[in-house]
Amino acid sequence: MLKIIRRIEREAGVPNLSRILAERVGPTDLQSLLLEVYRRRVKHRKPSAVLSDYVSSGFTSPSDCDPLRLLEWDRIAVSRLPEGFSMIELSPVSPLGSVSCFAPISQDWVFTTIRNIEVVADSTNILALECARQRQQITKSKGTIATPIHLACSHRVVRAQRYRGAGVQQHFRIFSLCSAGRNTGNLAFELYAVMKHIQFYLDALRDFLGSDVRLRVAIIDLSPDSHEDTIFNALLSNLRKQFKDIDISLEKARVRETDYYGNLRFHVYASATRGHELELVDGGDTNWTQKLLNNAKERLVISGIGSERLCENFVSVCCRLR
Repeated sequence: MLKIIRRIEREAGVPNLSRILAERVGPTDLQSLLLEVYRRRVKHRKPSAVLSDYVSSGFTSPSDCDPLRLLEWDRIAVSRLPEGFSMIELSPVSPLGSVSCFAPISQDWVFTTIRNIEVVADSTNILALECARQRQQITKSKGTIATPIHLACSHRVVRAQRYRGAGVQQHFRIFSLCSAGRNTGNLAFELYAVMKHIQFYLDALRDFLGSDVRLRVAIIDLSPDSHEDTIFNALLSNLRKQFKDIDISLEKARVRETDYYGNLRFHVYASATRGHELELVDGGDTNWTQKLLNNAKERLVISGIGSERLCENFVSVCCRLR
């Protein structure tokens, strides 16, 4: 990337052009400049070139997934949301920095626009923003500061990082959950929210896939020093009692995975029709609302399932639902 920038600056005859645009031109002025650049470019575009780009680009080609299966999954998922969770319809765009400003993700992976906004790359980040907004409103009103916020959405996201493989597209649908609340000590809020998230995914997946598909849950302790087992006992006991036929295990992270999650992470796996196990769900606790609200007492649990990953890998099972 740096070599490309240096070449552009050299050919344009403007040293440090990228730095000038980033640091010395205001956001509104930069937007005006880029709008004019693309207005001029479009004047010379031919319809045939637009069609060619539409066909060849992974950003613009329609999804290969059957929309009827996606709709059926959404219907089942919404019907299985735990009490207290609210569905929300997100905008397709979000403020600049909605991912990389409070999560360890490069801005290069985000589809940034010339209007100082970006296309939603991860719906959990936007749910976190909405949770922070609602939590902020609660603290300013007569409501108790301990009031939790639980949100859910089904949203198509766009990611700019390169994906390898035939037929791989840059956009796909995710069904996401987000729970925000106040620290109550001993990971109590985080464990409660994780339990609610896992219960939702297992209930919804059982309804959608049927009982023949084997599911497995792995809960991972990410803390540098192992928590006492008693902290997780209630979570494991409740889940195992409710889902007797599902393997639910607690694991200790061998090494610090990333800075994405805080104390714990969880995955839900399913055995696909070809026999191999497939990860469908990823979730855990983050410090995003702490950063957004500048309050160390805030707590947040996020999770998501790739809807197309689910529907495309379990086609035969899904078809029986029709």
